[in-house]
Amino acid sequence: MVTVGEATARQSTLPVVIHALGTVTPVTTVTLRPQVSGVLTQVLFTEGQMVKKGQVLAQIDPRPFEQALMQAQGTRQRDEAQLDNARITLERYRTLLSQDSIARQDVDTQAALVKQLQGTVMTDLAQEKTARLNLDYTRVTSPATGRIGLRTVDAGNYVSGGEATGIATITQMAPIDVQFSVPQDRVTDVQASQQGAEPLAVTAFDRTRTTEVGKGKFSTLDNLVDTTTGTVKAKARFDNANGALFPNQFVNVQLLLREVPAVVVPVTAVRTGASGDFVYVINEDRTVSLRKVKRGQATVGLMAITEGLQAGERVVTEGGDRLKDGAMVQLQGARGPASAASGAAGVQPRRAWASGPRGEGRGPDGERRQRPPQEGAQPGASGAAGSAGTAGAGTPGASAPQTP
Repeated sequence: MVTVGEATARQSTLPVVIHALGTVTPVTTVTLRPQVSGVLTQVLFTEGQMVKKGQVLAQIDPRPFEQALMQAQGTRQRDEAQLDNARITLERYRTLLSQDSIARQDVDTQAALVKQLQGTVMTDLAQEKTARLNLDYTRVTSPATGRIGLRTVDAGNYVSGGEATGIATITQMAPIDVQFSVPQDRVTDVQASQQGAEPLAVTAFDRTRTTEVGKGKFSTLDNLVDTTTGTVKAKARFDNANGALFPNQFVNVQLLLREVPAVVVPVTAVRTGASGDFVYVINEDRTVSLRKVKRGQATVGLMAITEGLQAGERVVTEGGDRLKDGAMVQLQGARGPASAASGAAGVQPRRAWASGPRGEGRGPDGERRQRPPQEGAQPGASGAAGSAGTAGAGTPGASAPQTP
């Protein structure tokens, strides 16, 4: 009789999921670069701190830009004065023209001069605004909200907008995306599951698949299959309010497509033979029947059975390697008749004797005493009986060989 482990098939709801390896990718990553060139006079942030959009993070020497603004303002004021004078002269010419005291050619020339000076003043205004904007750019502000990284330049260095590294990098931490790949043969399944009102749920776990690091929502699928891997890139978005997801971190992704009702058993109950998948069903008389089944969806510990098994039936989960159809089994934890009788009777302990001279021994108190004669031994042959008792212990009536 084989001792086996057993479990009861039950009706349950089994999740249909896709497991994948994902990479955390920030929604926004920007390089903090100055928009004007100059000497960096101040660095106003601490590496690794959270910054907000528009926050001043660095200061460039503003003095050259202040002078450029003053020069632009002076040029504009000069040209505006010339424009005002040209307009007054034009009005005088028009008055003289009405009196036939001046040629029309002179009036037209003066009118053209007024328009020319108007254009000059507009150019001056634009240059003044540019100078003011450049002055504002000496205050380097954050273009996004996020965590700022390590700075690449210190105060006192000359910086310019053309540098590739910039001053530092800012990465948005919340919300944040996780990018992973879906097998191409599951793309249709994903698209069908997206037809629901709610976005698909995505759970991220650490590298050991033991700790949940975040819950998010499925965002989108890419528009092509990667021919080298046979997968399609997908993306999910996480709130990441606790900051558990970090940019470029590797995570295990579980995409929940749907939940289906099914009869489930432990995965260890399902076995595969030459004729396909099967389970051992435990009958009322403690015999087992080999039952062919069809597998369905599976999780880490459960397997759905789509055909061949009903809820409530008991199946073998351990010890099935030693079974065959119709074999008698004993369930783990159950006591059979033989073992129960043995347990009730108990086992009488045998008295231990220390070795000593022939026919003698020492009792538990250490005192040397004579061994009791074996049943059936001849009187006066205690030493031989002792030897015979050792050789034939437990055989009543066994006579010891006599010494001639």
